[in-house]
Amino acid sequence: MSHGVSVEFKKIQHTETQLKTTGQLLCYKHGLINFTQEQPVQAEHLNFGMIKVRKRIVAISGSTRAHSSNEAILKLIASIYQDVLDVYIFDKLDQLPHFNPDVDEDHVAQSVADFRSLIDSADGVLICTPEYVFSLPGALKNALEWTVSTTVFSNKPFAFIVASGLGEKTFESLELIMNTILQYTIGDHAKLLIQGARAKVKASGEVADPETLQAIRNVADALIAQMNK
Repeated sequence: MSHGVSVEFKKIQHTETQLKTTGQLLCYKHGLINFTQEQPVQAEHLNFGMIKVRKRIVAISGSTRAHSSNEAILKLIASIYQDVLDVYIFDKLDQLPHFNPDVDEDHVAQSVADFRSLIDSADGVLICTPEYVFSLPGALKNALEWTVSTTVFSNKPFAFIVASGLGEKTFESLELIMNTILQYTIGDHAKLLIQGARAKVKASGEVADPETLQAIRNVADALIAQMNK
């Protein structure tokens, strides 16, 4: 979902006096604007006040199942807020190796290094997860463990949704974990428990319950508010 905004993380100082050729990127505030003019453009001729820069969100589904309710919720948020959010749905939890503290610093796999960089470079992070056997899915817990020894989550704008049959234990566990690695307490409006999720959220992303839809929007709004502080 690029909508004219590059999904790359490469940044170029916006104080450059000239943009050279087609496709060169200019970093403005927290977003990347992709200019495709064939001729060089003088930076002083650009009216930045008219440019809408979308916040870059990394959205993580705790389910590795294809077409899960959790992925559908993330895609719904991406669709509703496409004018203000550039949502990247991370779907490679199952590609991360098992956490091993012996290789946590100097010899991490490239997939782990890429995941850490993704989180670090994002304006905010959103997790939507089910509950497996009264706990977090192992793949999600594993991914979070790979970040504990880093600061990639420190003070990062964050929100989470637990969408499952019950979900209370996972909600409590994820809140405790994230409060620890974020180094702040997650606000009430930035977290949501959706019980009976399969009856309320279809795989297509349609939310049958108006109250649930509004609650999802409230969480997204809370995350946006954090990023705009």
